Amino acid sequence: MKPFTLSQRLSAVFAVLLLACSGVSVWLQVDASNRHDQVTVQALSAGLAGHIANTSQLMDSAGWRPDAVHALFNQLMAVNPAVEVYLLSRDGQVVGNAAPEGRIKRQQVDLAPIRRLLEGGSLPILGDDPRSLSGQKVFSAAPVQVNGHDGGFVYVILQGQDRDALAAHLSSHSLLQPTLWAMGLMAAFSLVMGLIAFRLITRPLRGLTAEVRALGADGQPVSAAVHERQRGDEIATLRSAFAQMRLRIAEQWAELTRQDQQRRDMLANISHDLRTPLTSLHGYLETLRLKDQLLTGEERRHYLDVALGQSRKVGRLAQELFELARLESGLVQPESEDFSLADLIQDVLQKFELASESRQQRLLVDISEGLPAVRGDLGMIERVLTNLLDNAIRHNPAGTDIGLQLRRTGDKVSVRVSDNGAGIPQQLREGLFTRLTALRRVSSTDSGGLGLVIVQRMLQLHGSEICLVDVDKPGTAFEFLLDCA
Repeated sequence: MKPFTLSQRLSAVFAVLLLACSGVSVWLQVDASNRHDQVTVQALSAGLAGHIANTSQLMDSAGWRPDAVHALFNQLMAVNPAVEVYLLSRDGQVVGNAAPEGRIKRQQVDLAPIRRLLEGGSLPILGDDPRSLSGQKVFSAAPVQVNGHDGGFVYVILQGQDRDALAAHLSSHSLLQPTLWAMGLMAAFSLVMGLIAFRLITRPLRGLTAEVRALGADGQPVSAAVHERQRGDEIATLRSAFAQMRLRIAEQWAELTRQDQQRRDMLANISHDLRTPLTSLHGYLETLRLKDQLLTGEERRHYLDVALGQSRKVGRLAQELFELARLESGLVQPESEDFSLADLIQDVLQKFELASESRQQRLLVDISEGLPAVRGDLGMIERVLTNLLDNAIRHNPAGTDIGLQLRRTGDKVSVRVSDNGAGIPQQLREGLFTRLTALRRVSSTDSGGLGLVIVQRMLQLHGSEICLVDVDKPGTAFEFLLDCA
């Protein structure tokens, strides 16, 4: 069963409370109306029992006169069927009545209410009904005097059984039904207006819940686990979503801390990588200036060659830093187009033929037949291949075979750049494509730059990743995927 939403639960609670309040209100109104009728009837008929006692000879010195009592009571009840008249002894025993045979259920009447009435107590005052074992009704009462002494009481029930039966019949057909209909219509109207009010009041909450469900803490929809656990409850959904965001913020804070430490390490490594060639460059140039007259032509050319080499290192590192900053700024986006990856490989290999021959290295190409075109930024993919081949040539000894392999994998083309050189030390493999490890020294003859970091960033802009592939034979293999056109 689908859980109720917060708005639905509030509406249900409101409806139940409204119905309960309406029922209590109806009961209170009916009770108040009955009490009003009782007070009115008892106040208007307060002297009825006294009038009967004063105008009729109900008893004499010999006792009660049953014939006179019965005849009088029959006449009174015929004139006013609503009343029931009884004669009570001084101890409350019913000693005279005009009720049909079998109607009298109680032969003893409590005299305390009678005394309160005679003493002027506040109305309504209810007394025992002789025709009911437990019922009480409003009454009129007066003492019967014989030779100046109390002989008993005239006890008149003002709302008798006949009156109650007729009143119940009339109420169910003419009075109670309209009252109930009116109360029902008012309750229905209040319910509709209350539901509309709840709908309007909770609209911002529902809107916020929808937004939180649509967009989670990390820019993605709130997890399905949250929907399954808290579905239908706006407050619970918000609570879980904010808990998710709190965890995500904590993760991002940890990531920012890590990146800040990497930035510090990068600055330290860059300072070292720049300081070394700059110091060397400065030293050779200063030597040329101070010993210009003492150096032979061959020594002068050697010093200049070393200075130019160090200058190229500084220029390459500065260019890589500038390029990485542009890529991470978000301003550079790939301009995708369809192109032949095989043709691009041939063009890139031509740039490295002389460098590989001078190092006595071989460039091997393995391209599967029927390879489809790929879609991406031609310039960025060319730079990726250039960086990978440049690293493979510069960081491997003479006699190394460097391979380029292209294969189709589903709707993608895999590109692998491998070599059979010494490989990358195990301690440098973890985080190889981050700034920190990319700046570490990876060989004894040259220092690592930002080439792999730039490669990773360019491939990420294409929705791909570069990975270091484990191979059985010695060497290094990098692989990445590109979408088919």
